[in-house]
Formats: sequence, structure tokens, C-alpha cells
Amino acid sequence: MANLASRVGRLISGSINAAVDAVEDMSPLMVMEQSVREVDEAIAEVRTEMGKATADRHLANKKLAENSGKHEELASHIEVAIKEGRDDLAEAAISRQMDIEAQIPVLEEAVSEASDREGELEKYIDALRGKKAEMLEELQVFKTRMAEQPENTVIDAGGNPSAAHDVNRKVDNASSAFDRISGALSTGDVKNGADIAELAQLARKSEIEKRLAALKNE
Repeated sequence: MANLASRVGRLISGSINAAVDAVEDMSPLMVMEQSVREVDEAIAEVRTEMGKATADRHLANKKLAENSGKHEELASHIEVAIKEGRDDLAEAAISRQMDIEAQIPVLEEAVSEASDREGELEKYIDALRGKKAEMLEELQVFKTRMAEQPENTVIDAGGNPSAAHDVNRKVDNASSAFDRISGALSTGDVKNGADIAELAQLARKSEIEKRLAALKNE
């Protein structure tokens, strides 16, 4: 997302004249038309990312609804287990409810983040459309001048020949960020890790027992 934002920023802030000056052995008309195509490619990429964000939001919302229904279903099962004196089944259902509850804030955050991405990407598309309109206007002015002075078609270009193509780089794969995060995680001491896991299990069991006791007292 950051690389995409950077690319869009370069396209929006870039000058079509600067692109012409930066490329050797190409006519200004070809460079300008290529610049317009690059904006079209960027719009297509942003649309693809926007589609992914929309899909992520729908999936997270769907999972939230499923979890809510499952949580309610488990509540009814717990009531039946208590009436039947099956504390073991009630505890298992409570444990499952706790798992679902732990997922809810994560899913809600996923929905929020996806919605924010959709809004941001929509702004990118609007900005790129505006830039394309500006570039097409400059292109038309250039064509008009070329028609008036056809002999003046060669520009002494300088600079880095690859500079104009820099904006055509693809968005970096997000797996690199995942690898950095994964690499930063420390395994720690094995024994301490086992002790902490056991403590967490005891705390969870205690919470389940408390909930079961509260339900029985209702």
C-alpha cells in the first residue's frame, strides 16, 4: 500500500515535460503518450487493490455475522447442558464462546481498515483521472504546435534515459513486510515459554469455571 501511494504520488507530482527531457532517442510525442498510458496502468492497479479491499471488508463482515450467530447458538447449548447437569459440555461451549469473543475485535478492526483503504484508493483514482485529463490537454497542445511547425519535432533530451520508466515499477509484494515481522519475533527460552503457556491455560480454565458458575446462579 505504501509503495502504491508513493507511485501515485510520483505520477501526480510529475511533469510530462520533465519526462520528455529525461528520455533520449524517443520523440516527445511517444514519451507523452507513454506517460498517459502509465497513468492508465496506475488507475488499473489501484482498481485492483480497491477490489481486494472490498473483498476483505465483505469477508470480515461475513465472519462477524457468522461468529455472532455461533455465539448465540452456543449460549442456548450451554443452558441445555446446565439443565442436564453436564458441566463438562457447558464448559466446552463456554470455551468456544471465548475463542469467538477473542476474534471479534480483530475482525472489527479488519472491517475498519478495509473501509479506510477503499476510501483512500478512491481518492487515488480521482487524483489520477485529474492528472490524466491534464496530460491529455498538454498532449493536445503539443500536437497542435507540431501541426503548425512540423519541422520542429526533435528535442535535445538529456538526463537519465530510464527516469521516465521509473513510475512503471510494480507494487512490491507484501510478503517482504511479513518476512521482516516474522524474523523480528524471538522464540525466547523454551522452558519459560512452556510455563507461560501453562499459566495461560490455568487462567482460561478459571475464567470458564467463573462463567459457568455465574450462569448457574442466574
